[in-house]
Amino acid sequence: MSGTFKVACIQVNAGLDMPTNLAVAGDLVREARSQGADLIALPENVALMTVRGSEIRAGARAPEDHPALAVFRALARETGAWLLAGSIGIKAEAGKVANRSYLLDAAGEIAGYYDKIHMFDVDLPSGQSFRESEGFQAGNRACVYDTPWGPIGLSICYDLRFPRLYRALAQGGASYLAVPAAFMHETGKAHWHVLLRARAIETGSYVIAPCMWGDHGGGRRTYGHSLIVDPWGEVLADGGEGAGIVLAEIDPRRVTEARAQIPALQHGRSFAMPERPGEESAT
Repeated sequence: MSGTFKVACIQVNAGLDMPTNLAVAGDLVREARSQGADLIALPENVALMTVRGSEIRAGARAPEDHPALAVFRALARETGAWLLAGSIGIKAEAGKVANRSYLLDAAGEIAGYYDKIHMFDVDLPSGQSFRESEGFQAGNRACVYDTPWGPIGLSICYDLRFPRLYRALAQGGASYLAVPAAFMHETGKAHWHVLLRARAIETGSYVIAPCMWGDHGGGRRTYGHSLIVDPWGEVLADGGEGAGIVLAEIDPRRVTEARAQIPALQHGRSFAMPERPGEESAT
C-alpha cells in the first residue's frame, strides 16, 4: 500500500441525452485530474438518468458496445487516473438491465465491476413509487478489487441501507467503500449523511460516495451532497448542491489506526435469532 493520495467525487445533473451527459462528466473528470485526483468517482446513472423502464432498456448495451464504457475507458487512459464509472445500464437476461459499476485502472483496463444487489422498490410519503426490480436484474455477489492504494469494495445507492454488505466488504479486505448514488432528495435530507458516516464507523473504512444532483424530470429529484468520509466518521468533503467536484486527501494508515482502536470487525459473534410470537423454538 502506498502513501497518501487524492480522491475526487464528481457531482452532475444527468438526463436523457447520453452524449451530453458523457461530455459534462468528462470535462469534470479532466478538471479533477488537473487538481491532483488519483481516483475519480462518478455517480450512479451517470450516462443516462431516467425512471422509465422503456428508456432504461433502450439505453442499455452489452459491455463491448456501450458508448459510456468506451468513453470512460478512454478518459482513464487520457488522464492516467483510476475511474469509478458510477453505474451504467448493461443488457442482462430476460430483457432486464444490470445496474453496473465499473472500476477502471489508469490504463483504461477494467479492474472489476459490480452489479447492484438491492433493488429500490419503495412507496415514499410524497406519493412517489419506484420499482427498480421491474426493469433491473439484481446482482448476487459482493466485490472487492485491488488498487494501488489498497482494496476497494463496490456498492451502489440503495445498498447503503444494508450494513451487512459493507461489513462483508471490509472483512473481505476493503479499506475503501464506494457508494455511487442517485439518492432521492427527500430521503437524502433525512438519511444520506448519517448512513454514510455509519458505514465508515462500523467498518473503519473510508467511504467515497459521489451522488447525482438536481431535477431530472418525471418528478425525480436527487440530493447531491457527494461525500468523502474518513474511517472515524469525519466528513472530509461535501459536494453540497450543484454540479462540480469535491476532493480529499486519503491516508491509508487511518484505516489501520481506526480498526486497531475499535476492532469491531474481529468481534462479531453468531447468535440465535429472536423467536416470533406463535413460533416454537427449534429443538
